[in-house]
Amino acid sequence: MRRTMIPLRIHQRAAMCENGASSRKLYGLLGHPLGHSFSAAYFRSKFQKGHFGEAVYENFDFADLEQGVDWLKKACCLQGFNVTIPYKKEIVPYLDGLSDEAAAIGAVNVVEADPGTGRWIGHNTDAIGFWESFQDFLHGLDLNQGVKVLILGNGGASQAVQYALARHGILYDLVCRPGHGPENSSNPAFSPQQIWDYGSLREEVVRNEFSVIVNTTSLGMFPHVDAAPSVPYQALDASRFAFDLIYNPEETLFLKRCRAQGARIRNGLDMLHRQAEAAWRIWTAREIP
Repeated sequence: MRRTMIPLRIHQRAAMCENGASSRKLYGLLGHPLGHSFSAAYFRSKFQKGHFGEAVYENFDFADLEQGVDWLKKACCLQGFNVTIPYKKEIVPYLDGLSDEAAAIGAVNVVEADPGTGRWIGHNTDAIGFWESFQDFLHGLDLNQGVKVLILGNGGASQAVQYALARHGILYDLVCRPGHGPENSSNPAFSPQQIWDYGSLREEVVRNEFSVIVNTTSLGMFPHVDAAPSVPYQALDASRFAFDLIYNPEETLFLKRCRAQGARIRNGLDMLHRQAEAAWRIWTAREIP
């Protein structure tokens, strides 16, 4: 098992809990690597503005999920944490329960931790964060009039996007690597009309069938900013919308290529904010100011 160096400040947080600082409330982000993430800065800023006392938010960067779970189980002041790549699916077996939405999606991005019982309940706020941002992005476009979406990728984030679209009756196709398609195509939470691999997706198909293209893969995320999904960008034009769940960098190579063809673009920062606010409501039943 690979060993992960835990930052000294996290050790200090745990020590404060062990020494009886029960008012301290620990939140954070579990994933690896976390150099791309803005979550910690976002929550720390909100905590300062909202005067949330002893609440802190840290990055829990563990290359080995089991080691990360073991450490977090011992953090007595833990109230909850977010989950990001590559653990949105892998965290599920370590949980004591799932919300209906997380169970349907099969991926978790928010864990609600009960410091009294030690129980962990998994939730998914990516779906609502995406849907709210997606609706705002496509403002003025009638989603009930022939809008069809092309989704790139089939990981945990993709499953939240598929769930949101299927729930609202939006047609979509899925593009993924061979062998990485849906494990259970009969799951009612997902209903792609067709599943493509990147090599078979033709320019005329994209031009004739899709109004929106959504990248749910990590291709192009900091620090690997020179990567982008291999799709026929020349099929896009000013009538198309391109949404990338990545928010660091602000404009990925995927979005640059879409914009160069005239497509309107949006990154994942607004979605991050919306899903973070939903996570905070789950943890505290309070609104973030």
